[in-house]
Amino acid sequence: MTEMSDHNIITIYHLLELIKRHAVEEFWNVLADDDFTGELIPGSRRVPIDRVTREAARLPKDTAIVVYCSGTNCPDSKYAATELTLLGFRSVRVFEGGLSAWKTSGRGVETLVRPVAAVP
Repeated sequence: MTEMSDHNIITIYHLLELIKRHAVEEFWNVLADDDFTGELIPGSRRVPIDRVTREAARLPKDTAIVVYCSGTNCPDSKYAATELTLLGFRSVRVFEGGLSAWKTSGRGVETLVRPVAAVP
């Protein structure tokens, strides 16, 4: 697998500018199900790392995609971006700070409630 180049890694300030300009068509929290705490950056949606390839199949290759996970020590977003790049996507960015940088900056999150299994 090829590594993501540094120009594909963005900071919170670049992310906010992209959001302001409506330059993000797809904004994904790619944390694995086991690591997902239910929190999302507003405007993003869940595409767990094991579903990235399947979700990408429905999109044109020129779709602007930003992926993120929990923070700088989480590899899921860089892995997802590499997968997307290998699939031929040309505008893929990794929000390196992820959820922790978003929250540290004082911005709010959306909270999803995990569905509870039905009791037999």
